[in-house]
Amino acid sequence: MLTTLRDITQSVAMSSSLEEALTSLVQRTKQAMMTQCCSVYLLEEQQLILSATDGLAVEAIGKVIMPLSEGLVGLVAQREELVNLAKAHLHPRFKIFPEAAEEHFQAFLAAPIIYQKQVLGVIVVQQNQARQFSEGEEAFLMTLAAQLAMAIHSLKQKVSHQSLGSQPVIYQGTAASRGIAIAHALVLGADLPLKQAELKAKDIDAELERLNNALGRSRDSLNALLQRFEREDDEVSNIMEALLLLLDEQSLGGEYLAEVRAGWMAESAVSRVSLKYIAQFSAMDDNYLKERSRDIKELGQRVLRQLIEPGKVTLHPGEPVILVAREADTGLLAEFPRQKLAGVVTELGGVNSHAAIVARALGVPALTGVEQLLNRQLDSRLMVINANRGQLLVEPGPSVIEEYRSLIASEKAQQREYASELHLPAVTLDEKRIHLYINAGLLSGVENQLAEAADGIGLYRSEIPFMLEQRFPSESAQVKVYRQVLKAASGRPVVMRTLDVGGDKPLPYFPIKEENPSLGWRGVRFSLDHPELFLIQLRAMMTASVVEHAQLSILLPMVSSIDEIDMALAYFEQAFEELQQEYGSQALRPKIGIMLEVPVLLFQLEEVAQRVDFVSVGSNDLTQYLLAVDRNNPRVSGLFDAYHPGILRALRRARIDCDKYGLDVSVCGELAGEPMGALLLVAMGYDRLSMNQGNLAMINYLLRRVSCAELQNLLLQSLSQSEGQDVREVVREFLMSLGLGNTVSH
Repeated sequence: MLTTLRDITQSVAMSSSLEEALTSLVQRTKQAMMTQCCSVYLLEEQQLILSATDGLAVEAIGKVIMPLSEGLVGLVAQREELVNLAKAHLHPRFKIFPEAAEEHFQAFLAAPIIYQKQVLGVIVVQQNQARQFSEGEEAFLMTLAAQLAMAIHSLKQKVSHQSLGSQPVIYQGTAASRGIAIAHALVLGADLPLKQAELKAKDIDAELERLNNALGRSRDSLNALLQRFEREDDEVSNIMEALLLLLDEQSLGGEYLAEVRAGWMAESAVSRVSLKYIAQFSAMDDNYLKERSRDIKELGQRVLRQLIEPGKVTLHPGEPVILVAREADTGLLAEFPRQKLAGVVTELGGVNSHAAIVARALGVPALTGVEQLLNRQLDSRLMVINANRGQLLVEPGPSVIEEYRSLIASEKAQQREYASELHLPAVTLDEKRIHLYINAGLLSGVENQLAEAADGIGLYRSEIPFMLEQRFPSESAQVKVYRQVLKAASGRPVVMRTLDVGGDKPLPYFPIKEENPSLGWRGVRFSLDHPELFLIQLRAMMTASVVEHAQLSILLPMVSSIDEIDMALAYFEQAFEELQQEYGSQALRPKIGIMLEVPVLLFQLEEVAQRVDFVSVGSNDLTQYLLAVDRNNPRVSGLFDAYHPGILRALRRARIDCDKYGLDVSVCGELAGEPMGALLLVAMGYDRLSMNQGNLAMINYLLRRVSCAELQNLLLQSLSQSEGQDVREVVREFLMSLGLGNTVSH
């Protein structure tokens, strides 16, 4: 049955149109369930429309229409549950549609097709014989409906977009980094057509070098996949091995090269060889050999991607683009030339993924969760990102472009107003000094960011330089990087976080495959399991601070137990002793702290205070773990809410207990850089906030216009709410009353 389900869903997903998909669906489902009839009704404007059938009168398609309140099909959609009847005509909701010619059917089984809580339609099977469908048949239809939901949703969207004609297509997403951008799309990761233009090579040696490089990168990626799956999934690893064999010079790899030597460009060579063998294998009678044409196609597309996409990133500097990808990893964003990156749009990833955080650090508008982007042929098309409203517009008209240019100009004017006070300290109306620090990780931007009047670096993400390398950087290489960071700080405090990889921050040369990476081998857990790497990093940080005479603090991420703190401190002492042996009295002991992001430590702050100098609250992960929401999973990322009253109460308790036990505390999560979040944190007593540089001016401007006394009342109101959205409304009304509503207008 699993094979049958997979075949049906793949057939629907690969269809070029909604009509073709639904026709295939009803035919294959009828055959698989051995019934006399299968039909699909789609929900449009609260009416169910017969959209495909194999068993009812074909001429009834599009003509049988019923509201949700009528008929058995309407009952299924209304209740959002399966209905199984042996004699459908006896049910009070049964309704005859003469044009459908279904009078002779008695048995009725129907399941709703639901995508993200929204009913898309109903799939129905019927039989002449009066009988109850079995539990196995119920399970099959329910499973099929669930699997079909995303494909049907995507195809329906495609139809609605095509019907807009010259109107701009508007996609909805979730804002990961606010702002507006206008640029052409650069799509990475979309399906590449195997048929490429047949072009002759101008320089055969250069084409051979391009092709060999592409073949090498393809081998590397296949080997990485093979290593990942060889112990977990025999079927996948067998596929990877087969593709690697096809890359050999004695196989397709050699034929690609031969075509280039015969005078073709690399892309043309791969295309010609692939299409030739696909045609040959597809014509064979043997089913096994027919299936091999899929391997040839997959390999050809892999090599074409390596030929085409690396060149796409190196665009002319004067042409900024909107990067469109299935998922933008941190390394790609960090490496992408900043002057060429106007915005980012992805299908996957949450608003608090680390790629989204990097986008915010770069000040680049970004949207996540925009569905089925890579199937839309968007490459090089003009786009507008309106991340303030979570919208992506494709091919907008001149008047729309002009309107957005005006909005961009207005935003820039507002930013200039914020920046005009950035040289002044963040002091509330009742003289409370709030220290504002920046979160950093991209070395190229640190010096410029600090020049914008930050009080220091509250979080330096040391993993980003690791992610940009092809191997673990040496101690001397790390010292060089850390010295640059400390030098840029010009004597201001710098908090360096030790390596925090795993989860959504993979190292390209050290892949970690886990079922639940958010709860897996990451942060200090990784460092303690690799003391040889941990000691090198600790020594490199301390050495850099001695050379630069800097105010260094070291921060341990993802700490979940007192035992981990003790083990990490032992390595810290070992590294410091080695530093003393080399530098003597010049070696100053850095402060050491932990990230407060695993909820269990909220209840052990007394023990934590006996061991470390400070804690830094990572509001992103703390929220994720308290709410049991994977912030990178678009299916549930909407439940991630840092303003949930329970989260706010946890943050307040952390502040109270840190005061009680004499523990310095700051907040370095995204909440600190949001206007509403900063106000609530200051109301709780936090006076050290670390944020992306792009938010610094606005937060400084805002805090200089409020008093701690009025913030106390705001906090009490907020903590009494039951939902995060209610909290936002309370804070929004407060800001509006002060004439500061523009800070949260997005």
